[in-house]
Amino acid sequence: MPVWAFAIIDALLIMIFAGIGRASHGETISGIAMTAWPFLVGGAVGWIVSRAWRRPEIIFPAGVAIWVSTVVVGMVLRAITGAGTHWSFIIVATITTGVFLLGFRLVVRLIQRFTHGPTAN
Repeated sequence: MPVWAFAIIDALLIMIFAGIGRASHGETISGIAMTAWPFLVGGAVGWIVSRAWRRPEIIFPAGVAIWVSTVVVGMVLRAITGAGTHWSFIIVATITTGVFLLGFRLVVRLIQRFTHGPTAN
């Protein structure tokens, strides 16, 4: 799977997280970009810090760095801009983005193992 596909899927998963959050509060999904942008910036920071383009499929360090950065940078940017950072939202965001960003990589790894055997990287 090409590197750019991992970056696009990460961004789509973050957008889905934002969309689910907006929908669960009865808000229109037209504002997904407003909710997602801090987390998208955080994900991009994680890609840069971990140099994920080298091996974006690995859970550690690339996936974990992208996940943690998505949440931490996203929450900092939300706080700076006056958006909500209630502790319950931080917990939900941490769990949901972790399941999405790490779970996606886990599925890729399992598919690689099934298709290429146990020696696949």
